[in-house]
Amino acid sequence: MEPQVGNILEGKVTTITKFGAFVALEGGRSGLVHISEIANTYVNDVRDYLQEGQSVRVLVLPAENGKLNLSMKRVQPAPRPAAEARPAAKPAVRAGGPQQPLPPSGDKAFEDKLKHFLSTSEGKMADLHRSMDGKRGGRRRK
Repeated sequence: MEPQVGNILEGKVTTITKFGAFVALEGGRSGLVHISEIANTYVNDVRDYLQEGQSVRVLVLPAENGKLNLSMKRVQPAPRPAAEARPAAKPAVRAGGPQQPLPPSGDKAFEDKLKHFLSTSEGKMADLHRSMDGKRGGRRRK
């Protein structure tokens, strides 16, 4: 029986490659789940998401050149946008002083990282300028 486009089927991962995974379906057919069709997020390495012998649910996509294409991410629910994922937080207020909102806790960590980055980059730039000063202007005369 030929799998129909749009059907959701169960299969087993038989081979993993750098560009995707081959999945064996019922009836002896197999198809490719391309790396872009594995998850709703960026997939750098297929082995982070799949293992050989793992059972997976796949959606049958239109075939190209007689080769069966499959998708795992189209079977999964769509991810919510970041704005909807986090509930709106009310700003915290300091006790006893003027009513000014506190910065969110993530801002302090970001500022610390930014300060570290700036001090590191300034040090690297100073090293670069020191090494380039000796290489400018040709040879020194005696």
